[in-house]
Order: sequence, then C-alpha cells, then structure tokens
Amino acid sequence: MASGDPVFRLPDLAAFDGEGLASHGDYDAIGFAELDLSGQDAADARFTECHLEGCAVDGLSLRRARIIDSLLTEPHGASLDLADSTWRGSELRGGRLGAVSLMGAEWTNVRVRASKLGFLNLAASRLARVTFERCEIGTLDVSDAELTNVTLVDCSIEEFAVSGARLTDVDLSGARLSTIVGIESLRGATISSTQMLDLAPLLAAHLGLEVRR
Repeated sequence: MASGDPVFRLPDLAAFDGEGLASHGDYDAIGFAELDLSGQDAADARFTECHLEGCAVDGLSLRRARIIDSLLTEPHGASLDLADSTWRGSELRGGRLGAVSLMGAEWTNVRVRASKLGFLNLAASRLARVTFERCEIGTLDVSDAELTNVTLVDCSIEEFAVSGARLTDVDLSGARLSTIVGIESLRGATISSTQMLDLAPLLAAHLGLEVRR
C-alpha cells in the first residue's frame, strides 16, 4: 500500500489472562497468543494496538467489533463472523480461514497479506486504501460494496463477485481472476491487457455481441 500503509510498532503488550473474550470488551495493547477462541461471542468488542497471533477462531463472533491499529497473524478456523465490524490501520497476515463474513464492514488503511481464504464476504462493505497481497481466495464477494483505492497484488481469486459495486481507483491487474460475476460493475477498475483478453467473451456476452470466427 502506498500512502497510509499501516506500520506496526506495537507497544509492549500485556498477555491476555482472561478466561475468554467478552461482548463489549475493551482490549488495549494486549497480546493474544495461540489461544482457542472458537465459538466465543465478542460482539461489539474493541481492540486497540492488539496482536492476535496463531489463534483458533472457528465460530468466533466479532460482529460490530472495532479493530484499530492491530495485527492478526496466522488465524485459523472454518468460519468467522466479522459482520459490520470496523477496521482502521490494521493487518491480517497469513493464516487459513474458511468462510469469513464481513458484510457491512468498514475498512480503512488495511492490508491482507499471504492469507488463504475460502469465502470472503465483503458485500455492502466500504473499503478505502486497502491492499490484498499474495492471497489465495476462493470467492471474493464485494457485491453492492464501495471500493476506493483498493489494490490486488499477486493474488489468485477463483470467483470475483462484483455486482452492484461502486469502484474508484481499484487495481485488479495483479490478480488472477478465474470467474467474474457482475462484469457490468467493473467500471472504475484497472485491468491488464492479458486480463482484457480473458474477459473479452464475458464483455461480448454482456453487450450482446456475436463474435464470428
């Protein structure tokens, strides 16, 4: 990411010593290392300058959570609920996650790096100054979302669902896109010449063009 790239100089972190995360919990400068957070409910919690490292998050609910200037490294789990959450100046690094719900989320100055994600649901979300780098994503759903200054770098995406999205300065040229759903909503995106050739049949079909050999 260019300007606004989050730089992590986290303060000395206190190790988390609670029995589990709490709804409406307020966590400031805390390290969560190798914890099993599966199935816990931390809706409306706030994490500021925290580091969650190597945690199991299967079935964890972080709905409406606020994640500020924080780092998540190597999380793992089949499902994670982050709907309507707010992320600012934070990074998700590594890890393997199945279905991640981020519907209605707001991301500002966020980087997702070297992560493997089965289904990343960012429908109806708002993303500004966001970078996906070296990620493998099964389905990336940004339907009805608003994306501004979003870049994909060396990413592989099997299905990119973009119907109804509003794109401004979105650079897809560094991604390998297998299937696009909602090609009519790509206005405002930058693609490579190779991608243009790959997308030609979809564009022709959308415009009702008949291509003769």
